[in-house]
Amino acid sequence: MLVLFSLPAVINAQIEKTKITKPNILIILADDLGYSDIGCYGGEIKTPNIDRLAARGVKFAQMYNTAKCSPSRASMLTGLYYQRTNADYTNAATIGEVLRPAGYNTFWSGKQHAKFNPVTRGFDRYYGMIGGCENHFNPGFSAAPGQPVPAHKIAGNKWALDDKNSPENSNYIPQDSKFYDTDAFTDRALTWLEQYKNDNKPFFLYMAYTAPHWPLQAWPEDIAKYKGIYDNGYEAVRQARYKRQIKLGLIDPKIAPLPPMEIGQTKPKWESLSLEERKKEAKLMEIYAAMVDRLDQNIGRLLKQIEAQGQLENTLVFFLSDNGGCAVDPKVDYLDANAPLGSVASYPSYGQNWATVSDTPLRKWKTTSHEGGINTPLIVNWPAAIKARKDWNQEPVHLIDIMPTVLAVSESNYPGESKETTIPVSDGISLLPALKGEKLARKSPIFYQFSKSAAVRDGEWKLVRLGPNWELYNMNKDRTETNDLIAQHPNIAKKMKMQWLAWWKDCTKTEWTGKAPKEAKDE
Repeated sequence: MLVLFSLPAVINAQIEKTKITKPNILIILADDLGYSDIGCYGGEIKTPNIDRLAARGVKFAQMYNTAKCSPSRASMLTGLYYQRTNADYTNAATIGEVLRPAGYNTFWSGKQHAKFNPVTRGFDRYYGMIGGCENHFNPGFSAAPGQPVPAHKIAGNKWALDDKNSPENSNYIPQDSKFYDTDAFTDRALTWLEQYKNDNKPFFLYMAYTAPHWPLQAWPEDIAKYKGIYDNGYEAVRQARYKRQIKLGLIDPKIAPLPPMEIGQTKPKWESLSLEERKKEAKLMEIYAAMVDRLDQNIGRLLKQIEAQGQLENTLVFFLSDNGGCAVDPKVDYLDANAPLGSVASYPSYGQNWATVSDTPLRKWKTTSHEGGINTPLIVNWPAAIKARKDWNQEPVHLIDIMPTVLAVSESNYPGESKETTIPVSDGISLLPALKGEKLARKSPIFYQFSKSAAVRDGEWKLVRLGPNWELYNMNKDRTETNDLIAQHPNIAKKMKMQWLAWWKDCTKTEWTGKAPKEAKDE
């Protein structure tokens, strides 16, 4: 095995300085949650448990991802740009493979958007869906007892409990009439926390929720909380969120003006919709809000049990999202067009206009390298070692920084028990300095690519494209990408393009041809 990365001595010094035992580590990953959806980032959705984590921790204004579900998970779990890891994380070590030999119990509940079962890559326990998306009430494609046939996409998903993911589990039919995957993922995690509480080991728990990824489905009582909230339409909700973001100090209107809404081709402006169309559109957003609300409720359940076990003080919690709001509609193999929206037989999404609202005030959405696709919330909470900060951390950080941060706090040896033969140096850096209110010492730009979109962020400058033409923005003066400066600064753009091309070649060992490798297309 060729190992090209070791834990820097300075990180061990940071651990010794804290004078605490190894922390538990809890990563909570939302799926397709936009920049402004949660309360502490300006949203009207009720998220008191997430907001409490933010109030007692550190909030990041510029947390970046890869713009897409599966690549984001690969980067977060390995500390590498996903272009180095491919679909099965080859030539990489997972967080589980690093933490387990360091004395951690390693648990993963929820979505695994890659082909392998987590128990083969460093995780003691796994429960959930191996695939990209699912019906939240019934992950299979046959009816559960007392229910109609679920709306579904047949995309080869499997449901697994530890290593029990035989082919027949591709049609997992829950027998519990109260099954809802957000609740079920939490139930399983609570079972593990109770089962292993006397092990005298710290735990690593990765909660990979599938909410609020479409299909939009939620419990009726949660949907009812938001009745009427969205009746005034896209722009009214977006403007209200923007005003709250300014009041919270997240957004400076002088450098982040609210761009005009990019109205979706299939759905016109709110004023142009009929009364029935408005009711349907409002209902879709009510369901979406209910999914985020239920996600927060389950986070509260987790935190309550960890606190009851006396472990919350020394639990390092990350809350984040894999990409921005999703503007595309799913292609579905089966649905009942007459089923009530939000029910097991329906499979709706909320479309581009509500995705624009989710990403307020940022431009564009999931799959793009503009800010709306790649900039989402990050909250870090660790009462034993991190002081609460009222201000916002404005430094750019990335999912590739999670692994180095975990290494820093756990005294783990990289690459742990990974059996891959060649493991590159981590692309990320530890966020410990930022958590202590200090500046990060990032030496390299941050790079992005998914499908036809690409970007490079180097200090105040961001070069980005969606298609063949590059755009250049000064992010210290233009956070919402409204003033393209590429004509004024061609030399800066040329230098950054060369940086991006060199990064691409380093990651893929190929020249850029304008065509990206085959990537996930269905989620």
